[in-house]
Amino acid sequence: MIDNRIHVYCMPGMAASSAIFEYIDLPPERFELHFLEWTVPVVGISFTEYAENMCSNIIHENVVLLGVSLGGLLVQEMSNFVLVRKVIIVSSVKTRYELPKRMLFARYTKAHKLLPTGLISNVELLAKYAFGESVTKRLSLYERYLSIRDKSYIDWCIDQLVNWDCEKPCDNLVHIHGEKDNVFPISNITDYLPVVNGTHTMIIHRAKWFNENLSTIILE
Repeated sequence: MIDNRIHVYCMPGMAASSAIFEYIDLPPERFELHFLEWTVPVVGISFTEYAENMCSNIIHENVVLLGVSLGGLLVQEMSNFVLVRKVIIVSSVKTRYELPKRMLFARYTKAHKLLPTGLISNVELLAKYAFGESVTKRLSLYERYLSIRDKSYIDWCIDQLVNWDCEKPCDNLVHIHGEKDNVFPISNITDYLPVVNGTHTMIIHRAKWFNENLSTIILE
């Protein structure tokens, strides 16, 4: 039997598990969702090498890659190694020029090396890194979305983010961004589909918007 469905591979953001996609619901007769997960990188591996390794989990052709936050950067790198129908990034950036000033500052001063990542056993602090907002009131909710609490992994992720050197967007890219994203402020973002009142965690909290629009975005 020929499978005519479009295969959508979903990559979560830093430290998050694929559970962040649990409310995404696309018509099963047209789409099949596949979920990728972060692993602790081997010492010395580059972001590009990590992306190439992640592609070993893709077993279909002409896929859609959907990445959130740091996962958005990763799927752009992955598109260099697999045939893609479309790359969709959510709450992310397309080039280094869209990174906020504080991250550009960290690139040149190495200030990110001073972050207290050794305290990641503190779930509230890890959620702050991963989701970019204070989560005290919803800590139990966010805790279930966090998959990796390894200091070396968090250090590596932050370093890859602030030093990402992409100069231009990849082909067939769609950028979905929330108007109230406080990790990647919308003032730095160009050529995007806006989500009114969307925050950095809108893949969770605004799933209805994605369920209403994502099919059309993929098929356009």
